[in-house]
Amino acid sequence: MCTGSCAKCLGGTLIPLALFGFLANILLFFPGGRVIDNNDHLSDEIWFFGGILGSGVLMIFPALVFLGLKNNDCCGCCGNESCGKRFAMFTSTIFAVIGFLGAGYSFVISAVSINKGPKCLMGNSTWGYPFHDGDYLNDQALWSKCQNPTDVVPWNLTLFSILLVTGGIQMVLCAIQVVNGLLGTLCGDCHCCGCCGGDGPV
Repeated sequence: MCTGSCAKCLGGTLIPLALFGFLANILLFFPGGRVIDNNDHLSDEIWFFGGILGSGVLMIFPALVFLGLKNNDCCGCCGNESCGKRFAMFTSTIFAVIGFLGAGYSFVISAVSINKGPKCLMGNSTWGYPFHDGDYLNDQALWSKCQNPTDVVPWNLTLFSILLVTGGIQMVLCAIQVVNGLLGTLCGDCHCCGCCGGDGPV
């Protein structure tokens, strides 16, 4: 497979993942599926916009760049040094690094939030974080410490888990594109992969 085709495949996969991350982060603003009266009662990590910025916005640009590489692919530029294919692949590597950092940001924020647990109304009628070091993950009985919003624990846990998995997959895909882009930069998109079947220089 040519490196441009590989990049297009990665870009097509990153787009829906970015949308999932964006949507998951939006839903976190509605704990338990309900509108909250005071935004100060939302978990702090929600305001870091890990899914919106990290897995969302910062992932859309690399994905679009990856998709656009196919337009310059294979036989249309094989042997044509002026087509700038190698430079395009090198540029895609830079965007892949940006995407990797964005996904990593979302991954870390999600992991911290899952370990910390959600902010909620506790038994002493104050809002705070009743869980410590992820203790609630192995003991569902502790969930009763959160009295309000209703179902905030499974809600936050599910959505941040989605962001965690999404960020992890995006990091892997961007890392693959870094390698793919470097291969395309060093050996070209056609000659090394045999796409055109020619023996001329790339």
